[in-house]
Amino acid sequence: MTGYKIVFMGTPDFSVPTLKALFEEEEKVVAVVAQPDRPRGRGKKIVAPPVKIEAERHGCLVLQPDKASREEFVEQIRELSPDLFVVVAYGHILSKKILSIPRIGAINIHASLLPKYRGAAPIQWAVINGEKETGVTTMWMDVGMDTGDMLMSSRVTIEPDDTAAALHDRLSLTGAQLLIETINRLKDGALKSVPQNPGHATYAPMLKKEDGRIDWAKSASELDCFVRGMSPWPGAFTTISGKTLKIYKVKVVSGHAEARPGATIPSFPGDLYVAAGKGILSLMEVQAPSGKRLKIQDFLRGHPITPGTIMGQN
Repeated sequence: MTGYKIVFMGTPDFSVPTLKALFEEEEKVVAVVAQPDRPRGRGKKIVAPPVKIEAERHGCLVLQPDKASREEFVEQIRELSPDLFVVVAYGHILSKKILSIPRIGAINIHASLLPKYRGAAPIQWAVINGEKETGVTTMWMDVGMDTGDMLMSSRVTIEPDDTAAALHDRLSLTGAQLLIETINRLKDGALKSVPQNPGHATYAPMLKKEDGRIDWAKSASELDCFVRGMSPWPGAFTTISGKTLKIYKVKVVSGHAEARPGATIPSFPGDLYVAAGKGILSLMEVQAPSGKRLKIQDFLRGHPITPGTIMGQN
């Protein structure tokens, strides 16, 4: 036990393993800060964020300001006299005023090997861009966008069939372990920081729903990465006969198609091959509007598609 009084800030599932690790290490988590409860799903039921649920399991004080800049919230945190902030995917920008409160500073876990993939969607973009590895980095927070001095990092291999969801889960566990190692080094006086090289920085901007639209001019291998990187959100999609078709799983097929990108081409029964800008993509799991997610052979039974049909046309 370090004796540090810690305020933990996080909101989604990615943050939960780190919070669990702090409780398991019997750290002094004096408060947990999360975004407010919000409506979810078709019924718009108000749902608490995962971090709040975990914090309440341990009887920890939970604060949920609508804005982290509100003076009353700043005063609440100041009154706790924290030694350290631990911030993991909180979702709100923290001002210089609030970052100056903890006696030691604020440690952030970021899901990339900084300075690569600064920003809101590092996991998705690493998969989309076909990276072979990524990782997590702990750093001292400053007012910039993931620009603080780096503390420790841990590398994680991106497997050929990884979706952003699968990689997310592995990175969240790696991040929890790395945070504990970082705090232990801090306790031992062995923690050293390294400034980021801004010349090596790349960015991973937040994804919007429209970003999931497939560009069939890209190569089949690029589209395979794209579909996996867009899973589960915002999800890859195309159009066929004017209707949206969600695409959950694909496979690169060897060979070359003498067809325009987006054109369906002859294939084995129960398969659906589409010409890409380079190569051929086999669609494996799809979903039509108001339909269920189906394996392609099941989908084609109710939605036969003639070779030569062009995908991606509005």
